[in-house]
Amino acid sequence: MSPGSAEQALVLASASPRRIALLAQIGIVPVSVIPPDINEAPSPGERAQSLALRLARAKLASVAPAGRFVLAADTVVAAGRRILPKTEDRDAAQRMLALLSGRRHRVLTAVALAAPDGRQAERLCETVVAFARLSGEQTAAYLASGEWHGKAGGYAIQGRAAAFVRWISGSYSNVVGLPLFEVAQLLRGFGWHIPWHTP
Repeated sequence: MSPGSAEQALVLASASPRRIALLAQIGIVPVSVIPPDINEAPSPGERAQSLALRLARAKLASVAPAGRFVLAADTVVAAGRRILPKTEDRDAAQRMLALLSGRRHRVLTAVALAAPDGRQAERLCETVVAFARLSGEQTAAYLASGEWHGKAGGYAIQGRAAAFVRWISGSYSNVVGLPLFEVAQLLRGFGWHIPWHTP
């Protein structure tokens, strides 16, 4: 299959602008973007890995155009066994930043892919992120930026919060929202042509 051919038409089961931009980095532009309508709340006692995989599978199942590749993903942020939700208000964001200050946390993304012939595959990527200890001034400035809104864990590593990150172990693009190496592996495994990616 050649780049841009009909056989390489990809539907993205996500409305995330970050995932669209990340795919564009490796030369992939979805022919369609379909936001899945699913309940993303964790089940009682559910762990981060299980939640990410369950939601990615559910998103994939909710979008099934015939004859197209369909890519779905879900990202979960966890501190210890605690799953950190998307922050919708300033108080929640402040609590998240206080929890992450001076400690490590994990970012897990499950990626699920369906091929036009019905084959399916998935990957789970985990990255460890270490935050510096945040001062009250740093926290207040970040909260004032509004960048935290709608972000799992209350921050965006590709924005101002990059100044808080002491180190990461694992995929950077995973923390942004889509592990590109794993996505490329899945696509190549189903015959997608990505000339600059090596398995």
